[in-house]
Amino acid sequence: MVSAWFKRFSQAFWVANFVELLERAAYYGVFIVITLYLSRILAFSDVEAAMISGTFSALLYFLPTFSGAYADKIGFKKSLIIAFLLLTLGYLGLAVIPALLEKAGLVQYGMDTHFSGLRESNEKYIILPVMALIVIGGSFIKSVITGTVAKETSALNRATGFSIFYTIVNIGAFSGKTVVKPLREAMGNVGLININYFSAVMTFLAFVAVIFFFRPTVKSGEGKSIREIFRALIKVLTNARLIILILIITGFWMVQHQLYATMPKYVLRMAGEGASPSWYANVNPLVVFMTVGFITSLLKKKSALFSMTIGMLIMPVSAFAMAAGNLIPGDTMGFINMHPIAFMMIVGIALQGLAESFISPRFLEYFSFQAPKGEEGLYLGFSHLHSFFSSILGFGLSGFLLEKYCPDPTLLTDEQKLTAYEHAHYIWYYFVGIALVSAIALIIYGKVTAYIDNKKMAETTG
Repeated sequence: MVSAWFKRFSQAFWVANFVELLERAAYYGVFIVITLYLSRILAFSDVEAAMISGTFSALLYFLPTFSGAYADKIGFKKSLIIAFLLLTLGYLGLAVIPALLEKAGLVQYGMDTHFSGLRESNEKYIILPVMALIVIGGSFIKSVITGTVAKETSALNRATGFSIFYTIVNIGAFSGKTVVKPLREAMGNVGLININYFSAVMTFLAFVAVIFFFRPTVKSGEGKSIREIFRALIKVLTNARLIILILIITGFWMVQHQLYATMPKYVLRMAGEGASPSWYANVNPLVVFMTVGFITSLLKKKSALFSMTIGMLIMPVSAFAMAAGNLIPGDTMGFINMHPIAFMMIVGIALQGLAESFISPRFLEYFSFQAPKGEEGLYLGFSHLHSFFSSILGFGLSGFLLEKYCPDPTLLTDEQKLTAYEHAHYIWYYFVGIALVSAIALIIYGKVTAYIDNKKMAETTG
């Protein structure tokens, strides 16, 4: 019976999902600690680490539509081979560069890191072209794997196919984040380096699997040209209703991105090195996995904007919960044997996951209905522009807020440490404000667009 179920899908479908599992484990293992890696291993300031990470994340959301068009021309197999080769080289680079810097006498690694001129040196910027390899390789993965799932399924089993795909994505993300904690506990900051070897091995296994087992039915020479995609981008950017919605939803994702931008550093600096930010982050996909189907079904008769508004109203509560940890005396949480900052961070992350279940599926639905007939695919290619904007803005803001309210302890004197973190929770008040403004803006947006649509309908029927 199991064999028959597997045979409902092609070999290419299963290979694509297998390599997606490996790639997601590799990516999230690195990305959950990317700001820690940049600051603790390469001596970038909080602001510099945030801007580099934000640009990295933003390009991963912006480039797939363009790389997907190129993949359509050269074929999916060749595209995946290029992608996993670039990813393997990129992750290896993240692992090897610290050894080169240590050999140059600029830094000494161990459980802790001792910088010897690396903060002032420009040699650390060698990391940028290495991260570019990961961005380019990752942009192919995002477009080619989803394209393979779509083209290796039929109308009868496509829903099941994408359900399997999204399950695989969540399993990969969960497993990648889970690996980080034991590495960091056993090796300290060296674990932040060695996680990249894990990721390189994952993507190399995917590289081998694609070469020997991936036989797609997808042919090259299909799809849209780069010129057509640029034309669609201009249409999206000049569509007032769409661009306003994208900017409103950007507020939600600015808060959501703090899972990677602010949370790891904040938790470790406030709750101590024994905290487990990579495991706390796993609460988000777990909650989404458990609730998204039920919530979508429950609100299927309600409008997409109604569902998104509920999610947006949850986000300020989420950010306030994250701030509340610093307001609870440490000795009041003994009954669960967890630092209050860690506990309330988990509560806030769970609420974020719940909000995402209300917002993400319905946003794509609403976005697709705003596209001109016959151009839904091209428009949906830019449905993640909100993540491009929120990566730049959310990570950038995070760096400045960390430096102001929760600075790097290695840069403080013992006297400064006594008062430096009294107002660290103020960071989350900024995101309470952003989330609240976005929620109110979405309510106004819904009322204004409804008024405009009703007026147009009255004019056409009158």
